[in-house]
Amino acid sequence: MEKDFLQELLHTPSPSSMEMTIQKKWMKYVAPYADEIRTDHAGNVIAVVNEKADFHLLLAGHCDEVAFIVNRIDDNGFVYVEKMGGINPKSAIGMKVELLGSEKSVKGVIGVNAQHHGGLKGDFGIEDLFIDCGATSKEELERDIQIGDLVVYRRTSEILNDRYISGRGLDNRTGAFIVAEVIKRIKDQKLNIGIYGVSTVNEETNMGGAYFAAAGLKPDAALALDVTFATDYPSVDRRKHGDIRLDGGPVLAKGAPINRKLNQILERTAKKLEMNVQYELTPRHTGTDADKMRLTGNGVPVSLVSLPLRYMHSPVETASLKDIEEEIELLVELITNMKGTESLNPLED
Repeated sequence: MEKDFLQELLHTPSPSSMEMTIQKKWMKYVAPYADEIRTDHAGNVIAVVNEKADFHLLLAGHCDEVAFIVNRIDDNGFVYVEKMGGINPKSAIGMKVELLGSEKSVKGVIGVNAQHHGGLKGDFGIEDLFIDCGATSKEELERDIQIGDLVVYRRTSEILNDRYISGRGLDNRTGAFIVAEVIKRIKDQKLNIGIYGVSTVNEETNMGGAYFAAAGLKPDAALALDVTFATDYPSVDRRKHGDIRLDGGPVLAKGAPINRKLNQILERTAKKLEMNVQYELTPRHTGTDADKMRLTGNGVPVSLVSLPLRYMHSPVETASLKDIEEEIELLVELITNMKGTESLNPLED
């Protein structure tokens, strides 16, 4: 597993709608291992392998991260923001940030009311956040920053105890990374199926990238590779949210959107590898790229393979390196052993 590339992705700002820089890095890394690299008008990057095959499987891992978007600059040069995706404002207090202007980036900090002055209100929300960039006026800051510019945490990733990786935006640069590593490992394999490995955009806001990808490519099946909520840390109610643990292996979804036969192939593959898998429930929808892909064209059978993640949508998202490696191995084994004749119709034996 190429940890340096994973770290590079995690250190590259990629807020939803502004994924161009990270996509160029992903494209450069994957290009030597693909038969062809394509892009589309949504901003997706598509690595094509063995397209001549009759059966095509799409792997989608989104590269965008949650962020803030500049809403207002007051007369004193303080910046106010809205959410760009499901970012948690309570996690932002006291954090360093980077405001991504069109010409240059500006450093800032998210201010916090001192405890001596009353501290934070219990109902603290996004409207209470403000960013201090060291400016003394609106006019000074507007030389570099304007309404609609995006803001990400200034947070470098780190390895915890040689076991876990922690940082911002593991959701879901890890998924884009896994797609890239799968493409790399199947390069010299004899395949019966064709693969579209896609680093998708906009999942955190509208999932439009996944729709563009599946509608344009018309795959026979698709796997969304995303993250899901780990429940193995204090304060989480496992009776309500299930039991999903770091180091417990990849997570398969079960619910109405998921193709049962595709899931069974994944389960058999994991059993062959003597690999543990975990389960999450997606009764109505998955909240991932899978939801958009399955509704394109004549309909696409989908499944969801997720990485357990602690502290979702915070600056300290944390995942297991072992789980990442196992997910890559599971997908490589799946792809190299599919015959291309599998029926995913649940009414056929």
